[in-house]
Amino acid sequence: MDLGIAGKTALVTGASAGIGRGIAKALAAEGVKLAVAARRKNLLEELQKEIGASLVVIACDFMSEGAPDQIAAEALKGLGSVDILVNNAGGSRAFKLDTTDAQWDEAMTLNFTRQRQLAHKLLEQMMARKWGRIINLTGKSEPEGINGAFSAKAAMHAWAKGLSREVGKHGITVNCIPPGRILSEQILRNYTPEYRKWQSEHEIPVGETASPRTSPISSASLPRPGRATSPAPSSPWTAD
Repeated sequence: MDLGIAGKTALVTGASAGIGRGIAKALAAEGVKLAVAARRKNLLEELQKEIGASLVVIACDFMSEGAPDQIAAEALKGLGSVDILVNNAGGSRAFKLDTTDAQWDEAMTLNFTRQRQLAHKLLEQMMARKWGRIINLTGKSEPEGINGAFSAKAAMHAWAKGLSREVGKHGITVNCIPPGRILSEQILRNYTPEYRKWQSEHEIPVGETASPRTSPISSASLPRPGRATSPAPSSPWTAD
């Protein structure tokens, strides 16, 4: 498809694997100039070879205190500007009743605080150009148990909606996408084959888990070039 975003610039976090990697490839196919961030530099370099274009590769632990500053600075230096931010980094955190405050703090930082901080580092230059797209990969709002990531993603939905009210007049949209079950490295690590099979058969209407390559998220989450629309340039369910 041609989304009319060729020549735009984008920063994708958590781009070394799974959904983030799929989104980076889809953006590159649209002619977008990319900065990609993750902890594992070798996987980002492999992604660059797969795409066949020069990327701004940013190796950074998203949990580190200075991560938003480092990622924003390196992306802006390498690209000149960032038109599109895809906040994809994060991770599930299944908790028990006795989970410590430190574990909760880690889950909230990884899945909400760092994304919020990074977006705010890039807002001023988006506002100056009167165009920007902030896309947050989130999660479901009805978890089957206590999970720090789900709580953080609920905060993300509320923050994104509020932010959209402030920046829509500057041509910037802010959206959240809960992608559902995608067969990623994290899913393979956290769930047994037996459970994945049971879930596919009993909880997923199409009967199978999507892959980053076939998931509509990789294309549906891509930004369109038009102006931000009123009254709601943000939604936890749609892409624009």
